[in-house]
Amino acid sequence: MESFKRVIEQSDTAAGKAFDLFIQALIILSLISFSIETLPDLEQGTRDLLRQFEVVSVSIFTLEYIARLVVASSKKAYVFSFFGICDLLAILPFYLSTGLDLRSIRSFRLLRLIRIFKFARYSAAAKRFHRAFILAREELVLFLFVTIILIYLSGVGIYYFENPAQPDAFASIFHSLWWAISTLTTVGYGDIYPITVGGKLFTFGILVIGLGIVAVPAGVLASALAKAREID
Repeated sequence: MESFKRVIEQSDTAAGKAFDLFIQALIILSLISFSIETLPDLEQGTRDLLRQFEVVSVSIFTLEYIARLVVASSKKAYVFSFFGICDLLAILPFYLSTGLDLRSIRSFRLLRLIRIFKFARYSAAAKRFHRAFILAREELVLFLFVTIILIYLSGVGIYYFENPAQPDAFASIFHSLWWAISTLTTVGYGDIYPITVGGKLFTFGILVIGLGIVAVPAGVLASALAKAREID
């Protein structure tokens, strides 16, 4: 049992590395298969072949999930871990037939390649990012709440400016919130935009604030990353 556990959980043996590389290769093939399925005018024979491959790959992923659960030192810890949740979500819809396709989640499982090839420096970088988020979490949480308030106030403001002129585009505050989000994040899809003088002036102010919304968290995180490096 101990040797089986080592093959499943570790990659420091030839068998363990082969197992991990096989699973990773299967994940990549399943992602390619999933992408091919979205092509228009795909022949039915090709769709049937891709479906058969999906059945086989899900069966293997299911056996892998069960094996990892069996050998896990703490089954609860594995089930609720990041990879445990990804493993389950990637196969569960197949059995429940919910119509919700979560196969793309398998891409997160490729992060195990860092452990397989022992990219220690990238692992250290990931730890620094985690430490940086911990250092800056209070500032980031506060900034998140301020941003939510600004988005709401922006939606209210543009609604009062533009609703009389564009009752369809700015039908309510809820409709206006889409404009507020795209404007404050400086995306500006251009699907709805102000046409009144007051609305344009208000938008100018929101765009200036939006630059800060993008810049401030980036600066906070950069500072936290610098501190995290000093700790190392």
